[in-house]
Amino acid sequence: MASPLVLDSVTKRYGDGPAILNGLTRTFTPESLTLLVGPNGAGKTTLLHLLSVLSYPTSGTVRYGDLDVHAHPYRYLAHVGLVHADAQLPEHLSAVELLEWILRSRDGWTKEAPDRIDALLTRLRLDERRENLIGTYSSGMTQKAQIAAALVAEPDVLLMDEPLRSLDTATADAAIDLLEAFVVDGGLAVVASHLTGALTDIADTTLALDDGTLSPVPSAEAG
Repeated sequence: MASPLVLDSVTKRYGDGPAILNGLTRTFTPESLTLLVGPNGAGKTTLLHLLSVLSYPTSGTVRYGDLDVHAHPYRYLAHVGLVHADAQLPEHLSAVELLEWILRSRDGWTKEAPDRIDALLTRLRLDERRENLIGTYSSGMTQKAQIAAALVAEPDVLLMDEPLRSLDTATADAAIDLLEAFVVDGGLAVVASHLTGALTDIADTTLALDDGTLSPVPSAEAG
């Protein structure tokens, strides 16, 4: 099971500009999915960048259990699966090769690994071109590969920015089912999305990010 992911008085600003995130204190708990909503420019991606160690806080601390994630990024990221808003996957690999590389780099390669890769890509409906180079994929196929890459090593934490973007309805439903199963199995998920309909149904908490602060959204408003 995942450990708690904790924001402790986290502020983020760029240069002398106003705070994008202002003194955020929040604990994300295992067996939960937190949905982040808010207008463009509100700071959702900035927050996910901090949680995924792509950015550093101006002040405050992000901890995973007792681990300062920015002081020990490699130890932390070994627990994390990531879906970025703008996927930048290695174009010279196929989806199958990418997932194999992830498992081998995380010491997760076993004799069952090829079957796991095959099942996950089938679940996400990346079928006929999974052996083709990612550089030839459409945006929807790239998104399928990115979601598979986030899940294949069975992480404890999922951080996802617009995971349903470019997906057809059937694949979006499959991705939501995988997310729901991940949380039931003890995972911790933080997801930012404008496509909130089905995600709201499985979210334990919906938080609105605006003016640099987080505030809970009542379930009726979230839906």
